[in-house]
Amino acid sequence: MTSPYNLELQNDCASCPLHHDGRFCDVSDASLASLKASVFAAVYPKGATLFVEGEMPRGVFILCKGRAKLTTSSSEGKTLIMKITAPGEILGASAVILGKAYEVSAETVEPSQVNFIRLADFLALLEKHPDVCLRIAQQLSAKYHEAQREVRSLGLAQTTSEKLAHLILDWAADGEPTEKGTRVKVLLTHEEIGQMLGTTRETVTRLLGDLKRKRIIDVNGSNVYVTRPDTLAEMVSF
Repeated sequence: MTSPYNLELQNDCASCPLHHDGRFCDVSDASLASLKASVFAAVYPKGATLFVEGEMPRGVFILCKGRAKLTTSSSEGKTLIMKITAPGEILGASAVILGKAYEVSAETVEPSQVNFIRLADFLALLEKHPDVCLRIAQQLSAKYHEAQREVRSLGLAQTTSEKLAHLILDWAADGEPTEKGTRVKVLLTHEEIGQMLGTTRETVTRLLGDLKRKRIIDVNGSNVYVTRPDTLAEMVSF
């Protein structure tokens, strides 16, 4: 079934490809039945807020289709994008488990299908189904590991161009090989990329322009083609 945002909806968890992809919903049939009975499915447009940093948790959000960005902000209003999430990820779990406020804000960056599980129902799932609990532990561990990588990346990079090269290489790791190079679909604005790197929109625009002029990348709309990954790798010193 197609949504108002031309998003192909996934209404049956058992037939969803993520059910067999090692993600949160890759659990036993009994656990999947309990999970399905607990979720409230919704479709969100681009730019919809799922939850806000500092808000006490109402429950968790499972990203079934689309992507969302996780951000944190300073008291001066400066925003840092912590992560762009992918389908199959569960958002807000650590806040629910700890009984503390959401540590980040979550906003969709494209039309998305998101399943919501209320706090009490989610905790009951963890208590009743060990495989669900294991999947949550695996996701939280993966997020911790990724956070350590990002801290290392931002902390050890000498220049903003090095940080950008590292980011593009990360994107390219999941990109699509083509005759023009590895194709990566980037739906982020230059300002949002700057928020990921801790720099300004103008700096991102200038650095991307330099990479394009040197034919290290090519840009066609939202598609970025990494034509010389070896050169990008040489720019990264860690």
